[in-house]
Formats: sequence, structure tokens, C-alpha cells
Amino acid sequence: MLLAISEFPYRLFQNRVNTTLAAAPPRKAELQLAVAKPLTALRAELADIDRQILTLVAARQRLSTTIGSSKREAGLPLRDYRQEKAVVDRARAMAGKLRFDPDLAEQLTLSLIRSSLTVQERGEVEARAGGVGRQAIVIGGAGKMGRWFVRFLASQGYQVDVADPAGGVEGHAHYTDWHTVNLGHDVIVVAAPLRASNAILLELAERSIEGVVFDIGSLKSPVRPGLVALAQAGARVTSVHPMFGPDTELLSGRHVIFIDVGVSEATKSAEELFSSTMAARVSMDLESHDRLIAWILGLAHATNIAFMTALVESGEAAPTLAELSSTTFDEQLRVADRVVHDSPQLYFEIQSLNNFGTESLEALESAVARVRAVVEAGDESAFQTLMENGRQYLGDRLI
Repeated sequence: MLLAISEFPYRLFQNRVNTTLAAAPPRKAELQLAVAKPLTALRAELADIDRQILTLVAARQRLSTTIGSSKREAGLPLRDYRQEKAVVDRARAMAGKLRFDPDLAEQLTLSLIRSSLTVQERGEVEARAGGVGRQAIVIGGAGKMGRWFVRFLASQGYQVDVADPAGGVEGHAHYTDWHTVNLGHDVIVVAAPLRASNAILLELAERSIEGVVFDIGSLKSPVRPGLVALAQAGARVTSVHPMFGPDTELLSGRHVIFIDVGVSEATKSAEELFSSTMAARVSMDLESHDRLIAWILGLAHATNIAFMTALVESGEAAPTLAELSSTTFDEQLRVADRVVHDSPQLYFEIQSLNNFGTESLEALESAVARVRAVVEAGDESAFQTLMENGRQYLGDRLI
């Protein structure tokens, strides 16, 4: 059951609503009086309203924690899409009564719902505390995704160590060289770049490892030798691919892929780490994973890098383009901006180390050439066909 608008501290919220609904539309004289007020006074009133709003949001957050506990006790799922729709519909209706944009009310409500779910999911992970009394180590824990796993495992009660020559993470024991560590940990996460991860996995196969070991690489072909070596050595090894970035807090709607390399017990243990979250857990074989990732990551990254490269080489000044930008351009620019500010090493590995990578790049090259040919030929019908084919392909999903 999701936290509803009506679940704000009732008396305070209802008083606000009743006062607003009872107020008649401002008359011309009242508007003139408001305009006559000093700007500083108007801004002070605005600040006070903001304070009241944020006070209610804070109260809602506290209530979200209680509601999450109630859901756990009742054995209910954290997310209820039907209730979520009811909350949004109610907010839009209330916006109509309060005489402001229902779309704004929906956006605000969805943000509040997402925030509430984040609080409740975090509470669920902490409540289960499956790692209490257990140890974990993240090799490469100072990296972006390494830090995410440090936080994630710590939230489950694990004592988490970090092994990374680049530095440590505050509050956790740090080792510059993982070779110096005893590695009697219950969970060993390898969060290094792909080539380095494979080298680490190969070296781990030469040691007596009892804990569950898994990498978190975006590709699996480059780490296959290390994974196979560990499996053959009798280690509890599996492979994981979190399909989200290091800034992710709420895992609802996110996917985590698990690749079994022949040790099903290890894969099950890795899956259990995410059982208290709302992440969708997907099982996949190694070959299928890399083939699909060539399209999901390889094509998407290449498209955005090519987009930014074309802009850079266009000779047009970025501020000028920003002043004249369109909705589509802005959306594309935002995505491309995130891509080009990420790790060049990671993105290059995703492009260059995937055995299936050239297929998506060739498809992108062919598609651009086809669009150009249609435009140069002045063939509007063919252009419409390209767009219609796209609509049909995307017809079964919500964009």
C-alpha cells in the first residue's frame, strides 16, 4: 500500500486544503495590494510557504518509514501500482479544485511516491539484516560501482572491507593490495575494470576461497577465463551485472542480471543479496548476455558519443545551440552529457571487448546511411516508412 496524499498529518494538511478551497478568487484590488507589497516581503511569504511544504514532506517521510514497517509485518509488497495510480489521480483532482496545473501535481506526487518507496526499500534491506555477523570485501571498492556495493552490503549488516590502490571508503577497513588480505570473507565482490577483473579472478582461483565470489562487469566474455578457473577450482563463483548506475537509490524498475557459471548455489546466494529490494532479478547465460548488451549498452553509448562528436565537429558554439534548442535536442543532450562524463575506460571496454559488438555498430552505421540516402533522394514516403517501422517496433511498450 503506497503512501497517499491523505496520509499527511491529517489535521494540518486538511486545514491547509480547507483554507485554500474557501478562499474566493482574488479581486483586482487585492491583486494590486499584493503587487504593492515590497519584493522582500513577498519573498519572505514565499519562503514561509516553502518551509511549510518541506515540513510536511519531512513528516511524510517519517510516516513512510512507519508504513514500510507495517507492510513488512503484513507481508505486503512495497510497491502497489494500482494504489500508486489512485494516489496520482487523487492529486490531479485536488489540483483542479485548488486551481493549479494537474500535471504539476502529478509530477510532485510521483516524486513523493518515489521518495517514499526509497525510504521503505532501504528500511526493508536494513530490517532483514542478512549480513549481520558476516564479512564482505569489495576489490575495487573505491570506484563508483564499488562504492555502491560497499554501501549496499553495509546496509545489510555486513562488515565491509575495501581493497583498492586508489584509496578507501570512509568507515571501512582499507587495503591497498588485496593480495595481502586473508580473504576469509563470506562475500567477495570484484568491481574492477574488465581486464583487471579477469586477472583478479584468475588469481583468486589459485587461492583457497570459501566465500561467494562474483564480478559486476558490464560484459562477461572478457572475464570468462577467470570465472571458469574459479568454478573448476571448486570455488563458489557466479557473475552479476547490475543494470543501473552508481547514483541509483531506488531499485524498483531496475534490473540485476545473474549469470550462472555452473555453481548454482553461488548464484542463489548472490540473488539473495537483492531479495529484500524491489529490483527485477533476471537469469541469463553468458553468450546471450553479451549479445543483448551489444544493443542495450553498446548501441546506446555509441549513438550518444556519435551525437556529441558530431556537435563538437560542427563548429557551432554550444551556448548558441542551447539558446535555440528544442525538446528533442534537450533530451538527447542530457543523455549524451551523462555518457561523456562517465568513465572512458569503461565505455571503451564495452565497445571493444564484446565479441558481438560490431553487429550493433554496423547496424548504426547502416541506419545513418539509410536515413541520409532517403533524405538526399527526397523520398518522403520512404522517410515516413522509417518512422512508421519505429512506431510499430515500439508499439508494445511505454516510452
